[in-house]
Amino acid sequence: MDETTTLHPKRILLVEDDDALASTYLMRLQAEGFDVQRVSNGEDALAAAEKYKPNLVVLDAMMPKVSGFDVLDILRNTPETANLKVIMLTALSQESDKQRAQGLGVDDYMVKSQVVMSDVVDRIKYHLGV
Repeated sequence: MDETTTLHPKRILLVEDDDALASTYLMRLQAEGFDVQRVSNGEDALAAAEKYKPNLVVLDAMMPKVSGFDVLDILRNTPETANLKVIMLTALSQESDKQRAQGLGVDDYMVKSQVVMSDVVDRIKYHLGV
């Protein structure tokens, strides 16, 4: 890790309504040197994307208030967040869900039951170029 990464860690917005899963990811990502903010619903995700200005969003699909798909759609159609990296991490394993996310411009689509945490961390690092 170079000095700029140490001085200005990459910011990750973790959008996950499952508290246990979220805290596990939060601890792991912080241990990897990321600055992580967690929100538990789509409405808060949109507000945090504007205020926190993350480098990448890890986004759940099925959430209260506003779904991950709607959050992704809004992020992509808002000039300030249009180029934000978004990894959808979801329980939805249907090909139609994956295609829907890709149609909305997701950078990566990962199914929770098909990946382990290190896979997710690797994809985050890949998309952030670290």
